[in-house]
Amino acid sequence: MKVAIRRRAERTPGEARTPAEAGTSARAARASRVRRVPAALLRKVRLPRVRVPRAGSKAGRRRWFQAGVLLTVVATGPSTWLWLGESDRVGTVASAPSAPVAVVFGAGLFDGEPSPYLAHRLDAALALYQQHKVQAILVTGDNSRTDYDEPDAMRHYLIQRGVPEIRVVGDYAGFDTWDSCARARQIFGVDRAVLVSQTFHVRRALALCRAAGIDSYAVGVDEWHDATWFYGGLREIPGAGKAALDAWLRPDPQFLGPREAGVDRALADAAAG
Repeated sequence: MKVAIRRRAERTPGEARTPAEAGTSARAARASRVRRVPAALLRKVRLPRVRVPRAGSKAGRRRWFQAGVLLTVVATGPSTWLWLGESDRVGTVASAPSAPVAVVFGAGLFDGEPSPYLAHRLDAALALYQQHKVQAILVTGDNSRTDYDEPDAMRHYLIQRGVPEIRVVGDYAGFDTWDSCARARQIFGVDRAVLVSQTFHVRRALALCRAAGIDSYAVGVDEWHDATWFYGGLREIPGAGKAALDAWLRPDPQFLGPREAGVDRALADAAAG
């Protein structure tokens, strides 16, 4: 090895290299070129310049205005769909047609009792029952915790006011409006109903229950336009977007389970009369 090194060092400039030495030099040259390629490519790459219009310029104002209009349409489009598509099937207790079942959606509890908004919904369902417009009431709400039971609180409220226990059916997995509608159809067999909720929510409930396969009419409960009412209205903006997706995709509710006969028993009791 030392002899070979010395011979390379002593070679004259014009002397030919051995094949082994030539191969080594070629590999070294290729490696050098490979190492230089990324740098060369980076020098040639030119990233596109993103031009953000200045807000003060005429073009900038036009583009910002167009972006604002687009965002407004995206945000309010689903709500507009609900108002235009469902308003002709929303009315009062007096205008509601007869149907086998009233469906009441949960709206929160205060110390285990129905909140004022929920109590007003239940009062409207009670009026429908007393006027013989419905024969059974399906109360649907959240019972995901042992210390929070909307359906039983709703059932007790109606039973205490004279509705027979067999006529009030509880759905304990109505975690949102779509789940309540889908379960009413698939689990309880409801195919025609009067829906009861506040006016700001009832159109969404109507659209979703109709998408679930229930021939529905809705009773909208009026409320004072206080902070709670305005908050509920604001919630409907994203809620309408979710409703549009649910009506389109029609996903399974969070819990399905076996078919329940509570509504069938209630209607059989009404028929036996």
